[in-house]
Amino acid sequence: MNFKLSGIFLVVVCVALAAAKPSTKATCSKDNCKAPDCRCLSTETPGGLSKEETPQFVMFTFDDGINVQNVVQYQEIFTNKTNKINGCPVAATFFISHEYCDYELTHKMYKAGHEIALHSISHITNTEYWKNISVDALVKEFDGERQIVNQFAGVKKEDIQGLRLPFLQMNGDNSYEMMSKAGFVYDSSWPTQNMIEPPIWPYTLDYNTPTQDCPIGPCPKKEHKGVWVMPMVNWRDENKVPCAMVDSCLQYPTDNADKLRDFMITNFDRHYKANKAPFGFYVHAAWFNVNPVHLEAYIKFLDYLQKQDDVIITNKAKVIEWIKKPIALSKIKDSEWSKTCRKASAPSCSAQTCPLTREDNGELRYMRICGTSCPAVYPWLGNPKGEAKP
Repeated sequence: MNFKLSGIFLVVVCVALAAAKPSTKATCSKDNCKAPDCRCLSTETPGGLSKEETPQFVMFTFDDGINVQNVVQYQEIFTNKTNKINGCPVAATFFISHEYCDYELTHKMYKAGHEIALHSISHITNTEYWKNISVDALVKEFDGERQIVNQFAGVKKEDIQGLRLPFLQMNGDNSYEMMSKAGFVYDSSWPTQNMIEPPIWPYTLDYNTPTQDCPIGPCPKKEHKGVWVMPMVNWRDENKVPCAMVDSCLQYPTDNADKLRDFMITNFDRHYKANKAPFGFYVHAAWFNVNPVHLEAYIKFLDYLQKQDDVIITNKAKVIEWIKKPIALSKIKDSEWSKTCRKASAPSCSAQTCPLTREDNGELRYMRICGTSCPAVYPWLGNPKGEAKP
């Protein structure tokens, strides 16, 4: 046999074997990923519950600061609304950013039973900043904001569990490393356009294989034990174009509230008539100011949901709590899960307005806080408590 050809043959075989070598990265499975702290990416219902025994969770979320411009709309939508299944408040999740956020009003929304989550301190508009941001800078953005919300809005640290990156701009593994380092529970920044029929359920990144599609990369490739992904399952507009935030949908009814409500129901049914994976309605409050039909349709849609016998409108943290320990719909009313929902309570905020200087640019800010004394300077990256420099 020609030795030259033999050598070539051996090289080809070795290359082929190397290419065919399986990845050493374990694939997530029911054998290596078990509740309550691990869940694989899946369309399967937690706990193996039947569709009839699975509650349909609906998660209303809003991005950016709570202030006098939008709180009136929030109160109109949610005040005195309860879930008829268990009497818990109809609760939203507010991903708040620091600039122009009124922390007295944030406190009031928290006391009304809503979840306060994080959307960064700076909310810098350059998406390259968020795409390339380091773990340490993310800690300053999000752990720093958690300190601000805790100190100036009176929100318990343990109740601040989730975050959403500005502009949904992913940064690979860095934000998930930050979450592990800082003790956050979940991220809700990662849209999926492909895994919507049927929609995927929330999952952890213990194995990160398989992985969901990545419309706004880079997305994580490493494993992050116990960190939850609350996937932003895309809506589809009237032309079937996917949209992660409802206010980014391009084609939908704008002239009639009933038609717009029906558009919302069509997207809801993609979950409700399939596997009942949690349904998200993600929007900025400014959307309500674009067209009065938007708010009218939103309230009509909420009224429609409240008439369903198996729908629970709650925040993202409570949804994860249920996924960890699933409870059948027929037993949920008297369950510990229902008993521990945060009911509305009276605000306990001694509010004041603090005129403060932003040290990085010298601009004046009027910061509304809960507290008896103002910080020395405007709280910012690296100085979330607004302490005076020595």
